[in-house]
Amino acid sequence: MSNPVFDNSPVFGDPRKKKRTAGAPGGATMTAGTAGAQVADAATLNALYDSPAATTRETGRLTYDDVIVKTAGLLALLVVTGAATWVLAPGLWIVGAIVGLVLGLVNAFRRSPSPVLITLYTAAQGVFLGGISAFYESQWDGIVGQAVLATLSVFAVSLVLFRSGKVRVTPKFQRAVLVAMVGYVVYSLVNVVLMIFGVGGGDFGPLRSGPLGIVVGLVAVGLAAASLIMDFDSIKRGVDLGVPAKMAWSAAFGLIVTLVWLYLELLRLLAILRQ
Repeated sequence: MSNPVFDNSPVFGDPRKKKRTAGAPGGATMTAGTAGAQVADAATLNALYDSPAATTRETGRLTYDDVIVKTAGLLALLVVTGAATWVLAPGLWIVGAIVGLVLGLVNAFRRSPSPVLITLYTAAQGVFLGGISAFYESQWDGIVGQAVLATLSVFAVSLVLFRSGKVRVTPKFQRAVLVAMVGYVVYSLVNVVLMIFGVGGGDFGPLRSGPLGIVVGLVAVGLAAASLIMDFDSIKRGVDLGVPAKMAWSAAFGLIVTLVWLYLELLRLLAILRQ
């Protein structure tokens, strides 16, 4: 006995059986019944074909909207906690720096994103940035507004370059950025050690002051912009591959980390330029 679903389907049904049914005795009644089933099946198939395909949101997959919403929410939290720290307790910046560093490392090495830990990291970074920004603003009036505007500008330019295809994230590009970032970290650590032991001078250390500090600052901003482009590429690949929607938290976390780094570099670069 064959499957009745396939038998009655206008797509899978055996056309030879339909012909035999049409010529059988009493075929008028049987043909009418079969024709009715065929019409019903055809209407069902047409409805399925005409219905819109399931979206990535309906299938629980990552979408750009997910990333945008999560990132916007975290940025709002960052700004609120930063403004509150600036006004109420700028001295808490060191607490925010330590807690943010610990939570940043924890989130970076987690295989599955934790919305709670990512939110706490963002709040800690807000405390850190609020205190640091208050200090810079007390030394150089208007510098925080300039740094925020510059950060948004670099973000927009990086996004435009990525969307236009003028900058492609190739394996060679990734290796170059990685090597440059490692070199930058080592350079910064050497500068911190020199500051601790009182070697050289300058408000930002002997290797981050004066003309040399400006050059290094520009390089750091360029690396942060390249990191943003790599972040955009990772998000695009995640959407194309249909990764789970919860990975939007990881994408938002990565963007927040890069934006915080970019803002700090621009803040320091502007301070050197205004000295």
